[in-house]
Amino acid sequence: MAALSPDEPLSALRHIPIHDNGEPLVAFLELCPQIYWEPRHPVFDYHRYQVARQSVAEMLCKAAHSLPDGLRLAVVEGWRPPEIQRQMHAATRERLRREHPDWTPQHLSRTANRFSAPMDLRVPPPHTTGGAVDVHVVREDGTMLDFYSPYTLMDAGGARMNARGLSAEASRNRGILRTAMEATGLTNYPSEWWHWSYGDQGWAYRGEHPAALYAAIQPAEFTDAEFRFAVRPDPGF
Repeated sequence: MAALSPDEPLSALRHIPIHDNGEPLVAFLELCPQIYWEPRHPVFDYHRYQVARQSVAEMLCKAAHSLPDGLRLAVVEGWRPPEIQRQMHAATRERLRREHPDWTPQHLSRTANRFSAPMDLRVPPPHTTGGAVDVHVVREDGTMLDFYSPYTLMDAGGARMNARGLSAEASRNRGILRTAMEATGLTNYPSEWWHWSYGDQGWAYRGEHPAALYAAIQPAEFTDAEFRFAVRPDPGF
């Protein structure tokens, strides 16, 4: 069997069927007050919902309770509305186009898709399924542990879980996060140390499962006017 790609290309995910099991979205902070809700997204400004599929919410709670004393699991995002995903992908593609005017359209698309999946019901972006979460770890006062030095938080060079050249502290903290998350059944997208999922096509790809458990979801109660979206002028926590 061919080796799995850490970039998890859409061409590979497209062949994984989705058999949605009907799990609802659950408010993970209500289920587990131990979880810390990160007050802002590092790049984009929009309404973030504090929900995930039921199994994922339970896994987050388990991970939160397994961390060493004095540390809390911080969640940046769980479920993301498909409309926000469309806007996010467009913004990511436009930023890369401005920064790299020499890139071919094909290279631009591949790179944009790596960091922000295009909205596609056949290959739904992980967050739109409710099966993906972006996480890190904070101290009791809410300050984030170092997960990326000597890179900056937004430096793509340090995004992979096994990025080369990480400081001893950053490597140690990634190990703390990995231990807590893997014990629950959540799996890491290797190109982004902060991105974990269960039940989506990425999870199925990593674990060689025959099908994904979650399709994109848009509950009727969330079809409101909160889908505003903007790019932050000052990215970073």
